[in-house]
Amino acid sequence: MTDAPELVAHAETPDTVLATLGTTPDGLTQAEAERRLAQVGPNRLPEPPRKNAVVRFLVHFDDVLIYILLAAAVLKAILGDWVDFAVILAVAVANAVVGFVQEGRADKALAGIATMLSLEADVRRDGEWRTVAADDLVPGDVVRVRSGDRVPADARLVEATTLQVEEAALTGESVPADKDVEPVGADAGVGDRSSMLFSGTIVTTGRGIAVVTATAGATEIGRIQQLVAEVDHLDTPLTRQLARLGKQLSWLILAMAAAMLVIGRVIHSFALDELVSAAIGFAVAAVPEGLPALVTVTLALGVQQMARRNAITRKLTSVEGLGSVTTVCSDKTGTLTRNEMTVRTVVTPEATYDVEGLGYEPVGAVRVHDDDGPGAVVALDDRADLAALVAAGVLCNDARAVHTDGHWGIVGQPTEGAVVVLGDKLGHRAAAERLAQVPFESSTKFAATLDKLGDGTRAVHVLGAPDRLLDRCTTQRDDYGSAPLDTAYWERQIDELGGQGLRVLAAARRDATDESALTGDDVGTELELLGLFGIVDPPRPEAVEAIADCHRAGIRVKMITGDHAGTALAIARELGIVGGHVAGVADEERDDVDVLTGAELEAMSNEQLRRRVRGVDVFARTSPEHKIRIVRALQSHREVVAMTGDGVNDAPALTRADIGIAMGIKGTEATKEAADIVLADDNFATIERAVEEGRRIYDNIRKSVAFLLPTNGAQSLVILVAVLLGLALPLTPVQILWVNLITAVTLSLALAGEPAEPDIMSRPPRAPDAHVVSPRSLALILVASVVIGASTLAVFVLEKEQFGVTDERAQTSAVAMLALGQLAYLLNCRFLGTTSLTWRVLVGNRLVWLSAGALLVLQLVFTYAPFMHDWFGSAPIAPRDWGITVVGAVIVFLLVEAAKSVTRRALPE
Repeated sequence: MTDAPELVAHAETPDTVLATLGTTPDGLTQAEAERRLAQVGPNRLPEPPRKNAVVRFLVHFDDVLIYILLAAAVLKAILGDWVDFAVILAVAVANAVVGFVQEGRADKALAGIATMLSLEADVRRDGEWRTVAADDLVPGDVVRVRSGDRVPADARLVEATTLQVEEAALTGESVPADKDVEPVGADAGVGDRSSMLFSGTIVTTGRGIAVVTATAGATEIGRIQQLVAEVDHLDTPLTRQLARLGKQLSWLILAMAAAMLVIGRVIHSFALDELVSAAIGFAVAAVPEGLPALVTVTLALGVQQMARRNAITRKLTSVEGLGSVTTVCSDKTGTLTRNEMTVRTVVTPEATYDVEGLGYEPVGAVRVHDDDGPGAVVALDDRADLAALVAAGVLCNDARAVHTDGHWGIVGQPTEGAVVVLGDKLGHRAAAERLAQVPFESSTKFAATLDKLGDGTRAVHVLGAPDRLLDRCTTQRDDYGSAPLDTAYWERQIDELGGQGLRVLAAARRDATDESALTGDDVGTELELLGLFGIVDPPRPEAVEAIADCHRAGIRVKMITGDHAGTALAIARELGIVGGHVAGVADEERDDVDVLTGAELEAMSNEQLRRRVRGVDVFARTSPEHKIRIVRALQSHREVVAMTGDGVNDAPALTRADIGIAMGIKGTEATKEAADIVLADDNFATIERAVEEGRRIYDNIRKSVAFLLPTNGAQSLVILVAVLLGLALPLTPVQILWVNLITAVTLSLALAGEPAEPDIMSRPPRAPDAHVVSPRSLALILVASVVIGASTLAVFVLEKEQFGVTDERAQTSAVAMLALGQLAYLLNCRFLGTTSLTWRVLVGNRLVWLSAGALLVLQLVFTYAPFMHDWFGSAPIAPRDWGITVVGAVIVFLLVEAAKSVTRRALPE
């Protein structure tokens, strides 16, 4: 047996393919099939390699800041401080658990693709047809498929009868593909290989016999699985920024801890164990271990909010990533369009009609076309030309509209269904009895019926490709009956409809006198042409508005589809993708080429594509590899790319994109598992709403980070200054962790509920390398750290020196000052770009007051609960001590507001 990869099966004749594969139309013998099965393996997609669960868990400790915490925990264990050790270790373990639970997306994506494979197959072995497990198929097996079957392997057709296959999940085509045995060009793309059947696709009509050319991982669907497995998924901008921030903080912490050790030992002659304890306290104070929890909870709240807006998030960081998107690459069928074929234009010899209404719901008026505006509504009783055309289209038709679970759908071929829905819109109710039928075949491109009409007469009705019917027509209908066929007129109409991206069907008829049978030869060549149907998969109306909103927000929208270039370009123009102005995009970035095809992409080098990709908005007849190349080319320009899709052919590109977005209703399981976000309503407009939500969440994360870091900054400054001045430690390591994990994180959650800024969808996307901490925020963090730290140290010194209280009580007062200082600073952070000296700071976000209440309750427990005294070394404090801290909090608020006023004028956002 010749290896299948050497065989370009779609370009060879069936006899050549059979001979190359060492088989015959009678199939293989059972013995030969078993030998080949042992050689090539079962027809199953290979299981992807999986990391050990323990290894995957331990990977989440691979973070510089976590290393510092773990080192502090080890030192505490050596010193015998087991409470401190347990608290510090619990923080690190909790962070790893969150990350471990979130992963596993790629494995699920591969499993989702595997579910698309057929379970059984009809195969010819030893000259007889039998049913075998699809796993047992081998190259050279002869299989047969019928309507409703899932194709069990890639196969070259040997026989085909009116065969059509639904390949949308693989190619993106919105209608079933016609299949026949004739070879096609060796360079034909997957969507143009009409002589091939592909594993996982579904037969919609007809039947066929084919010889298996590829199984398991060698199939087209197996190749896509391999692409998913090989694609390297990128971190979101926030993930990269937080990682960079962690490294910067770690070096700063280590440098300052080393300086503190040297100064404490050389200048103040501290004992080594005291210095080690102080260094641990400084490290624990400086490490923002609450940051992962803060970001996780903020994103989780965003996930809930996005779910209410029909965007189901499968990975937390995708929430923020969507808000930073600069380019959305969208599939066409079912994403930007409804995936419901609709008659939009009707042409008869007498008039052109515009059809209103979208999809399969039989609602919408039919109007005479008028260039100056909406024409007059027509009815079948008033328009004999329209009535004759609709009657022919409906009678020569096996499709029907159905209403199920509140949704309209079609049973039968989508294009035929569009004609039936047009008849329902016009109230067509003509009674007729079908006497005979010629089914549609790809070789003839038409279907015909012999019908007995209500008045007893008989007629042949024909529906099919306009070029084939023009060849069979000699007359056309007019006001006075029949007139000679105006071929030039009809060719112009066909070209015009095709230029609008419409699929065109023609209908014709002839009298049948007393005929009672019908064959393809009987249809005749002297038909009367009744007119044309212009059919389209219509754009979603809400998608047009959403694309305009994206353009205003500086987000490019690009259509990447497996459909034909003309259809894709026409839909893109109607959606506003082509010709739309994108805010912040210079005219010189545009390209004169409106559409780029897969064949043109294939001929381009990666550098050529990189130079062209930003200026082209429509990519047609694309393969999975093309989609990945497009995404990578955009990312080379530092674009943050979101990729949408619903077919398994989209899964590799969804995995590669910064944000993968799958359709929840019509999307395959493989696509959903590969995606970061699933749209519950399959609506492109939901993406625009999700982008807005993502931007709001990122703004709130920035506010939360700006709020959280001064907690660590203030605590570390308190310990650093205490060591430099030779004072007793104002805070112990476990008291610092109390403030970080309980006090600060509780308050930080309040900012997750902040409403969106008024201009959030009017500003351009932020730069991918823009830091989560802006220069203005950094200045504010430094000022707040000094102000809160100074007030905390002042309270500790005042309690010790002025009032002579114990260390425990002074430390408890210092903790209270930190807590209330943070509460005051929270109000400062609600409006980073404007003043908080307004009554609005008290309203608009009830989480602020819920968090403040929780903070006070927890702080009272810390201060007065005996078990907390044992765990954290706290002690009860008097009303005088509370009064001092409240005054200190007010001072913190006013000083930070003064700093905000200065930084707004002096530093960029």
